[in-house]
Amino acid sequence: MLEPPPRPKTEIATWDEALQHVRSRSTDLRIALQEVARAEAQSRTALAGALTSLNGTGAFTHNIITNTTLQPVRGSGGLGFRTVETPFPDFVNGSITLSQPVLAPRAWYAIGTADRNENIAHLSLEDTKRTIALNVANAIVGVVTAERVAELNRLGLRNALMRLELTTRRTALGGGTGLDVIRARQDVETARATLVAGDESLRQAREALGLALGIPEQVGVPPNVNLNGIEAAARASCKPARSVDERPDIAALHGRVEVAHRMTKDAKYQFFPTVDVRSTVSSTTIDTGAAPNTTWNVQAVLSVPIWDGGVRYGNLRDARAQEEIALQRLEAARRQAIVQIEQARRAVGVAEERRRVAAETRDLAAENDRLTRISYLEGRGTSLELVDAARVLREAEIQLALREFELVKARVAAVLALATCPW
Repeated sequence: MLEPPPRPKTEIATWDEALQHVRSRSTDLRIALQEVARAEAQSRTALAGALTSLNGTGAFTHNIITNTTLQPVRGSGGLGFRTVETPFPDFVNGSITLSQPVLAPRAWYAIGTADRNENIAHLSLEDTKRTIALNVANAIVGVVTAERVAELNRLGLRNALMRLELTTRRTALGGGTGLDVIRARQDVETARATLVAGDESLRQAREALGLALGIPEQVGVPPNVNLNGIEAAARASCKPARSVDERPDIAALHGRVEVAHRMTKDAKYQFFPTVDVRSTVSSTTIDTGAAPNTTWNVQAVLSVPIWDGGVRYGNLRDARAQEEIALQRLEAARRQAIVQIEQARRAVGVAEERRRVAAETRDLAAENDRLTRISYLEGRGTSLELVDAARVLREAEIQLALREFELVKARVAAVLALATCPW
């Protein structure tokens, strides 16, 4: 059990390597990119509502039941008759229609709304990058922390085995009792249990890093990694925002409020009339002898909405409610973001103070363990004091390691709590 767990196949040594995996494998990032693509496609769809449309139709008709009649025709020899089947048994119709909106306020207004939705999608992508950067940084620090704790657990087990050997030898020489040996063995088993739990925590931390990078397996960090360098690179990849309203998620909510307000106006535009200019070219194989086979017309079509059962009024009320919901969601998120930013900044000072206290506690525990071992070797201390001092030292070492890495996480979180990440 003194052998460390095997190293994973994949290891991340630099922040750039982590970003490469995120760009190529992160599902959250791909979803955000596709949301941007959807918004761009919807912008093009909105633009199409104000542009010219051209449609063609064609139809072949075969009439099963017909009637044969004589139709008078005038020819070079005078008035004559011809045999005609009515309706025509087989004929083809075709037409091409061109339509251009001339007065379409709702369609024109929808173009601006679609552009704002596109901006919101880009802001959501930036916030996704910020969240991913924070998760990856925390996962890297988590792996380094778990590896340090696992190392301390092995050191604690090695020291417990040495104390067991010392107690056993002293008992064999008549300087101890069987109770001393049992206490030493209990300390060894406690250290082993702590080591097993620490190794599992390390494996889970590596798996969490793998998921953050889009790799469904354990991903480690080299033992010689420069954590300060990764922290600096993570902070450099994201730039501080000037205010909470410029943080991508809050800026996106501001955009959603604007879009909700525009949707209220869009509902009002449903009451406006529209004017279209249409031109249709039609042709048929039916020869009536009176009308030409091919016709061409131009129309100006005025559409005036009069009554639809109250649908437009319902849409207007719904749009106003959606606008109020968007405002309240913005206010709630903004309040939460302000508190999060303040807590993240305050957490740096708290983490520094906790690390200082943990360092002093570790130093005191180490000195206590040293003096207890000396006292025990001189026959003035008990095995209970020896085991307890060792346990306290192990816990103090682990707490110091945790506090050191918590400080790194707090510094990264303080920067990313109010930042944009244009990587």
